[in-house]
Amino acid sequence: MPAIDIIIGPAIQMAEAASLGMPFEVWKTRMGRHRTEGTVEALKNVYKSGGGIHAFWRGTSAKMVESGTKGAILMYAKEGINESLLKNDVDPGVAGVLAGAGGGIAQVSVMGPCTYLVTGAVNDPSGKSSVERIKETYARSGVKGFYPGGTAIAFRQATNWASRQGFTEIVREKAKAVWYPDVDAKEVKMTKGQEVICGVIGGTMACWNHPFEVARIEAQTRGSLGQETGSMVSVMKDIVKENGVGGLFRGIVPRVGLGIWQTLFMVTGAKILKDELKERGLLESSGGGGGH
Repeated sequence: MPAIDIIIGPAIQMAEAASLGMPFEVWKTRMGRHRTEGTVEALKNVYKSGGGIHAFWRGTSAKMVESGTKGAILMYAKEGINESLLKNDVDPGVAGVLAGAGGGIAQVSVMGPCTYLVTGAVNDPSGKSSVERIKETYARSGVKGFYPGGTAIAFRQATNWASRQGFTEIVREKAKAVWYPDVDAKEVKMTKGQEVICGVIGGTMACWNHPFEVARIEAQTRGSLGQETGSMVSVMKDIVKENGVGGLFRGIVPRVGLGIWQTLFMVTGAKILKDELKERGLLESSGGGGGH
């Protein structure tokens, strides 16, 4: 596994979050908790309740810690798994699914506490700082208090990156056959624009698992308010009882935006950056991947 991924991962994940990642995250998180609000209504309420545009970056300090650590873990794990599978001639789509799932699961250790703090910052009206929330949570429940909704996070992360990486690779392979029908897929070198198109499609398709995200938001909000969280299944049942099946899909619009944005950075962007480094002789090329 190339050590460069430990550097690339945090850099691009933090850039993703600091730009449009946080606004999409905050918007989506509000809708996951306030499930009677419409998409535009929730967007306006984030602005109003937080006192302006800076409300879309609430919880950024915790998010930067999360992004730096999970970016390193994700890139190191998924790129290492992906390159190892490709060297053994595993289908790129299958390799993408397995690598994404492995990287996503590896992230949960750091994502649990960080997403808990971000969710609390967005949905707790008390206005506590992250430091106050950490002290209060630890005093109440110890370390385990930072992991409400842990099962939902694990399911979300595994399916998130299995889908983002896997769907993007599948779309890339299909696109090669359409755009370059007379060239062997392993020899195709797609343009950056074509790579971005594939990333947008892959990131959109990856949002099928949104119910896990809504359950995670609900469980972590309950935890931040000192309430009993329950299991992932019980949380989902409570949401359906209160809001119907549609409640499990609240916030899907900002989630699609976030899914596309993260895929463009952590899948498409990572590939483009590493390809550039390889072309400049700054990174050793891994055999077996062909045009991948």
